[in-house]
Amino acid sequence: MIRAVREWFKALGRVRLAFAVSLILLSIAADPSFFSNPTDSFDSQLLDNLQQQIPANFGSLLLIIYQLSGVQVTGVLVLAVLCFMALKRLWPELICLVIGSAGILVIVDGILKPLFDRHRPHGKLLPLGGPSFPSGHAAGSVVFYFMSCTLLAAHYPQLRRPLFVISSLWVALVWISTLYCRAHWPSDILAGAAVGYAWLSFCLAGFTVWERNKKVKSKTIH
Repeated sequence: MIRAVREWFKALGRVRLAFAVSLILLSIAADPSFFSNPTDSFDSQLLDNLQQQIPANFGSLLLIIYQLSGVQVTGVLVLAVLCFMALKRLWPELICLVIGSAGILVIVDGILKPLFDRHRPHGKLLPLGGPSFPSGHAAGSVVFYFMSCTLLAAHYPQLRRPLFVISSLWVALVWISTLYCRAHWPSDILAGAAVGYAWLSFCLAGFTVWERNKKVKSKTIH
């Protein structure tokens, strides 16, 4: 067990480990009152400027994108990827994706949002409820799309570039739509992306160790 943990942290790497630990410490040490967001804050000014610069036609498209990136539609996409992995008998990849997708929901919605209980920006363009910090859209998109790309590209290397390019463009549009709808503050997006990256790194490091040990056991048996 101890050896597996050591291998996990080794696969994670010092840089990613330091980044993940820093996020955890900042989350524990931060004072929730820091996130009160007065109207003259940098967060508020950036949000107002972004909304003013986006043309109305593109704004209408962003509203649709935000709705498409919701839990219901994303859930269908997650199920589709899991079904594909099951058909291809990619069981380790399927388990990794389930743990990654479910885990980020627990971390963001079950732990961090209730901890900070930050209010959403005023003037929301869509009816939204619940705390704002960190953004579940940002965290979830980083974990699901980039984990799916990484796991599938290992088996279909010819699709690596298109998978990552399309996913990156979509994730960027989701983040912009989230800000345009005033569903989140800019710092919510940054924090969500950082938390998503940390959890993605932990999951992929664990998957790497799992695959490596499985290959060693297979060679030992044969």
